Amino acid sequence: MDDVLARVSEATGVPTDLLGGYLSVLAATAATGRLPGRAEVDDLRACGALAAERGIPLRVLADACLHAAELTAGGAFGAVRRSMAAFAEGYEEAQFTAIRKEEEGRREFVADLLQGRADARRAEHFGLRLAEAYMATVVKADRPLAGGDPLIRRIEQALIARFGSHNILVAARDGLLVCVSPGSLSAAGGEFVHHVRSALTTWRAGVGRPHSGPGGIVTSYQEAAGAIELGERLGLRPQVLKAADLLVFPVLLRDRSAIVDLVSTVLEPLTKARGGPEALLETLEAVFASQGNHTAAARRLGISTRTITYRLERIRRLTGFSPTDPTQRFTLETAVLGARLLEWPAQPLP
Repeated sequence: MDDVLARVSEATGVPTDLLGGYLSVLAATAATGRLPGRAEVDDLRACGALAAERGIPLRVLADACLHAAELTAGGAFGAVRRSMAAFAEGYEEAQFTAIRKEEEGRREFVADLLQGRADARRAEHFGLRLAEAYMATVVKADRPLAGGDPLIRRIEQALIARFGSHNILVAARDGLLVCVSPGSLSAAGGEFVHHVRSALTTWRAGVGRPHSGPGGIVTSYQEAAGAIELGERLGLRPQVLKAADLLVFPVLLRDRSAIVDLVSTVLEPLTKARGGPEALLETLEAVFASQGNHTAAARRLGISTRTITYRLERIRRLTGFSPTDPTQRFTLETAVLGARLLEWPAQPLP
């Protein structure tokens, strides 16, 4: 038996300690006709798991099994079949265990990364070089997304196939779908959104600015998530919102008392209008979004151009501010944005 072990190991490269029990099974079956029992099968499964841990390909292990069967006498092929099945089962279980550990480690890494607690060594293991500038693209779907969602793995595999494993990280965080990519690889964020658009029907995306280091990824993630929140609060139409395009809003929110004073001074007179201020606010938003084009604003609201003109005149009379005057237009537009941020008039001003 030792001679057979040596010959098989030399021919296939499989260590002899993985095959000794297998040859004993073949010898016993050749002598008695008895197939391997439960204990012997468990030993073979353990050898299969050990082969996986040592990085021996399954096809090499199978070749060693068949080669050993060629060198042994007797009708032992029933034992060969059962033994190979046990080897394969143990091998696959070891691989699944390794994958589960990797996924668990990945979830922990993402949680730490997006809280600024990830170190460079762990980041390298998952393909990120934290010295570079990275940006986060975040998607909010109509349902919370969790780590085990097959959509996450499918999108990540598609992005890795195009951009490489050292450039992309896709994961779930706080019910959101997050893609982290180098700032120099702007196409990655667009590709990520493309796959999201193909897989989801209701969604909104936020794109953070590129920042360097572990803290930079956190900042970009917060910017992207904040862009989504602002889009919902302001009723913005685009599905993809860039934090760089929304920088004025954090400025407004930073001085809450000033924005409250602006809304109160400029827009509160609209509460005297029949039916309340909401229709007039929507009119201002439509006009500003249409760059002052009354026809386009009317089409956006589904009303006549004459109604737009009437409402703008009503706004001028109530507030004293005209949307056609450049300086007053800026004041009105800022006040309208502030009102949406404060959720006025649905929420009373403080």
